[in-house]
Amino acid sequence: MEKKFKSLKNINKIHMIGIGGVSMSAMALVLKKAGYEVTGSDKSEGDMIEILKENNIPVFIGSNAELVKNADIVVYTSAINQHDPEFVRAKALGIPTFERAKFLGLLLKCYDTPICVCGTHGKTTTTSMLSSIFIDAGLDPNVQIGGKFKKLNNLNYRIGNSEYFILESCEYVDSFLNFPHTTATILNIDEDHLDYFSGIEEIKASFKKFILMLPKNGILVINKDDLNCNDVISDISDELVKNQIRVFTFSLSDPTATIYAKNVSCNIKGFYSFDVFNKNTGKSYGFYLTVPGIHNVYDALAAITTSYAYGIDFEIMQKSLNEFCGAKRRFEFKKSIGENILVYDDYAHHPTEIKATLSAAAQKEHKRIIAVFQPHTYSRTKELLQDFATSFDDADLAIIADIYAAREIDDGSISSKDLVEEINRNGGNAIYIPEFEDIANYLKENAMPGDIILTVGAGDITHLSDLL
Repeated sequence: MEKKFKSLKNINKIHMIGIGGVSMSAMALVLKKAGYEVTGSDKSEGDMIEILKENNIPVFIGSNAELVKNADIVVYTSAINQHDPEFVRAKALGIPTFERAKFLGLLLKCYDTPICVCGTHGKTTTTSMLSSIFIDAGLDPNVQIGGKFKKLNNLNYRIGNSEYFILESCEYVDSFLNFPHTTATILNIDEDHLDYFSGIEEIKASFKKFILMLPKNGILVINKDDLNCNDVISDISDELVKNQIRVFTFSLSDPTATIYAKNVSCNIKGFYSFDVFNKNTGKSYGFYLTVPGIHNVYDALAAITTSYAYGIDFEIMQKSLNEFCGAKRRFEFKKSIGENILVYDDYAHHPTEIKATLSAAAQKEHKRIIAVFQPHTYSRTKELLQDFATSFDDADLAIIADIYAAREIDDGSISSKDLVEEINRNGGNAIYIPEFEDIANYLKENAMPGDIILTVGAGDITHLSDLL
């Protein structure tokens, strides 16, 4: 693989600040296997830090300016403070520095067929599904996903031996505009990341730029049922024709789409089945998902349509998706406590995602649904407060923990108490319990047989189940 990274000419040693992140750690392992000397630092220990160390990548916990002095380049995550001692020393020594997304873009230039999966919701699941299909089709793809996946040995990356690179690509801070791609798979476009974007029009403008980066004869796969996706396509239709972009669509409601799901049904476990018709052969294929919720049907259709664009047999898609068991933290079953009290965990952190996740839970056999939500970032909670307030309709009880600050500082303008008040004002049933230990004690005392407990959020709420 070393010869592939011609964009890293004369580079031997790479230091990575924030190496424990999902994307950074995957890149570090790829670079190590390609023959580079890789070192890194991170503010805390974690699962990926252990994996990096097992692969002989030294990781310093904290920050140490001495670590960068012999590096040829320094790669850093956008989450670091620009006053970080390692970053400051690299700048002072004149060592080239690259933000994570820009550096990943450099690596992608070394592959003939980068396939970028993007959209506001569903990226990790769709990228996992698509990767499964390509692996089962013998195409040996390189993969990077925003979450761990069983088929990738419970990792979030795969090093293949082909020119295919399947990449989960996020629109936040326009990072996906750094990624060269021959295929853009767009799941949906919704209002999010309002600490960066001014609103939906600016978000749509970013997706337009991303699509128009496609080369001549590039492939665009897009959701025909999503209004914002349709707006984007309509606005750039002339450019798509001019650039000879091949457009493939998927739908649950429009039979004129390239891939259309019919005979959609749901069983008592919340699992969906549907048929897809191959217009080229006249044959229908039945798909049976074992991940709950209608949103996963859309994710599957996106993966099927992208695979169809690459000529993969429907039989391979069918087998791969029927065996698909989900990515980590996507309606992941954690444990059973007491008498038939089931605990699940999900990464949902946007109102649309929460609605979809709770809708999936509601389709399962249950007595009550108890949602434990940790809001993610003050800006998202504040800007989308009214949407969050109506996203818990399928929960019999919503327990709201304190906001997970992530990259932000609390300015006192929004709190979880505000969200609780709005949920209750909209006819919901919510209570505020700030600390995980107190939430766990409440659940132990109040959960009843037949209940579904669903921990929801992009922060550290996933660890709550350890206390139950």
